[in-house]
Amino acid sequence: MVCARAPAAAIWLSLAAASLTLGSSVFPKEDSLDASQLLSAFDALNRTVGGRLRSAVPFERPCFSTYEGKRVSADHAACSAIQSSYTDPTFRVTHFGAYMLPQTETCQASSGLNGCLLDSNDPTNPLAFNGTNCRLGNIPPHYIEVASVSDVQAALRFSKRTGVRLSVKNKGHDYKGRSSGKDTLALWVTGLKSLSHDAHFRPEGCSRTYDAITVGTGVLTQDVYEFADKVNRTVIGGYHQTIGFSGGYLLGGGHSILSPVYGLAVDRVVQIKIVTPDGVYRTANACQNRDLFFALRGGGGSAFGVVIESSHRTEPQLTIQAAVMKFTPKASDDIAQWYSLLVNNSYQWAKDGWGGHIVGPTVIHVNPLLNNEEAQRSMQPAADFVRERGGSVVIEELPSWLAFFSKYVTSAQAAVGPELALATRLIPTKFFSTASGRAQLSELITSTLPFASPYIVAGTPFLFDEEPGATSVTPAWRDAVWHLSVKVQFQYNTTRAERKQLYDTLEDHIQQFRALTPGSGAYFNEGDVYEPDHERSYWGDNYLKLLAVKRKYDPEGLLDCWQCVGWRGQSDPLYQCYLRI
Repeated sequence: MVCARAPAAAIWLSLAAASLTLGSSVFPKEDSLDASQLLSAFDALNRTVGGRLRSAVPFERPCFSTYEGKRVSADHAACSAIQSSYTDPTFRVTHFGAYMLPQTETCQASSGLNGCLLDSNDPTNPLAFNGTNCRLGNIPPHYIEVASVSDVQAALRFSKRTGVRLSVKNKGHDYKGRSSGKDTLALWVTGLKSLSHDAHFRPEGCSRTYDAITVGTGVLTQDVYEFADKVNRTVIGGYHQTIGFSGGYLLGGGHSILSPVYGLAVDRVVQIKIVTPDGVYRTANACQNRDLFFALRGGGGSAFGVVIESSHRTEPQLTIQAAVMKFTPKASDDIAQWYSLLVNNSYQWAKDGWGGHIVGPTVIHVNPLLNNEEAQRSMQPAADFVRERGGSVVIEELPSWLAFFSKYVTSAQAAVGPELALATRLIPTKFFSTASGRAQLSELITSTLPFASPYIVAGTPFLFDEEPGATSVTPAWRDAVWHLSVKVQFQYNTTRAERKQLYDTLEDHIQQFRALTPGSGAYFNEGDVYEPDHERSYWGDNYLKLLAVKRKYDPEGLLDCWQCVGWRGQSDPLYQCYLRI
């Protein structure tokens, strides 16, 4: 691993110095500790967690000869390995200092470069690292490799005693920077990798049983899929190998291209075990701590504690119809016509049980309800359009979800390494089920195309019969066909002014979709970093109930994250690395 593991004495001294000189990591306390007391507190914490308190450096540090203003030796072998795997999620996920969206490693609000990034377009580009001062940026300087409930409890006690702020990281798939934090002490939960199946799982205190898979917070989504396949089951999860199955993906809602039929991740979970900010290890399900269970089913982020494991009901192994189509635009209006066709057909496709992703002239959809003949007929309008333009059309039957995932998703999943920012909107059913709605949506998409081709996830729970009031995601999920996003990309050397301009441009474009869809919402995990009225966008009328749960289990406000429930706002020094927009 690239993450440094400095000698214990060096760790304590650097921790003490950072915590005493950098106010953003420390709650104001009347009884602030002096340097000696703080050093003793860190030393005691390290002993309590079995010596797993680590010192972090940026993932890219081996490529640089200057670090935090001091000359250092570049490690050319380590640098070469990083450069060759810079955009490989399975490589990045093993390094604490690496985030899938690298802008969250940097302090974007700084006037100069305050990070340690390579050029994602060409990681060997020497202009990124020669003569450049590598800085820690927004990466937590120290972290605990969490191995048990007691590690989390120790960190919470430490934070309460010392005022040092906490952050929580799993796999680093976070478009909004909630799993990093300048000067925080991080809890890295990636090592919580328990995995089991029980055909008669009974949530604690309940009488009902489920066929369920129980997953430690640090288990990768692909590993869960492979495990489920071995026991002839299907689980509903994300569209990426290295998402943490039981982490932020679940807590924020968790869409899937199987969600149209089988619901969101929060619809599937039947029990969550969590250490709440008051230090208590709790079991939350429909029969105990029901208010907390509601909050965890969409409340998002680390606001309500640190999840240790979660249990999810399964489906039998499914036969999947996969529709995969792609063409090269030739006429100037091909893409506009294509999106209009998709808008005109998506209501029927949703009723047929299709879910999938649309990226410009490419569509990948799946259906667990139809046979192949029915799938061919359902997708005929799109197939004809693509074939007329010399594109490729495959509509095939696959024996399992894992077979589909392995064949198509690993090459089509969201990129990591580039600095991408998203803004999203849930598009209500009426824009697909009525002629006037279809015309309005198609017109807006056409006007957006010069800026970007919207990325569409047909992953709303359109056919799923949810239990009313059981989850805390915005109700807009239940009356939407598409989750639509637009994006901007930064470069390693993008200036602060340029970043602000890109964020402003992104805001201008997504605002048009907000204006089109008043009363709808957005996905907490993939929303605009600067989402206005975020409480209503992400949670709707559920927010006040969520806030009451937050205050019950975190009365002292130990855990906070950007635009999470109970967020203190951008003026909190914890968010000094976020641009003021």
